[in-house]
Amino acid sequence: MTGSDILDDTTDDYERLETELVAQDRDAARVATADIDERSARRLVNDLIEDDMVRPIPDQQVLVHDPSGEAFDSITQLAVFHRGWRAARDAEDD
Repeated sequence: MTGSDILDDTTDDYERLETELVAQDRDAARVATADIDERSARRLVNDLIEDDMVRPIPDQQVLVHDPSGEAFDSITQLAVFHRGWRAARDAEDD
């Protein structure tokens, strides 16, 4: 490119803008899974136990998420995992 064309070329700016907008769209479409406090986690896990989706194993002090087979020793970790798991399943259904 010649001198004045270099200054007028906005291709790189446009590509950076497009990349940023795509990233923002992806972030907006994601389900927030990490925003859970201890009280909400306990409530969710208790509901999951009542719905037979989580099984406590008292002698090993873990909770098993039956649909996935994953075991957790933290209620909060289980709640965050379940939210992500549910979001992935819902996305597959769409």
